[in-house]
Amino acid sequence: MRQPLAEVWERFGPRLPELAFEPGLAAAVDQHAAAVRDVLGGAEAFPHTLGDYILGFLEALEESDWREHAGYDFASLRLTAVSWLIREHRISLRSNPL
Repeated sequence: MRQPLAEVWERFGPRLPELAFEPGLAAAVDQHAAAVRDVLGGAEAFPHTLGDYILGFLEALEESDWREHAGYDFASLRLTAVSWLIREHRISLRSNPL
């Protein structure tokens, strides 16, 4: 079974410490986190729908042949923001098994 939140956490969670040293990066990640919350219906709803959202996002990245790299582009900022949301809201990595 695919665990999309666990996949994102494993790949992008290790980037979170960089936010403490890069204010511009922290601001960009914060904007992406806010966008994800808005798309998913606000802070109350997103812990229950984040897995579905990220599964669709990962599938779109696979279809476009996106590859993770050391820098930050739209996709890596969004995935880092999802990792931040997982950490800050203590979202279960097994909450949406697919």
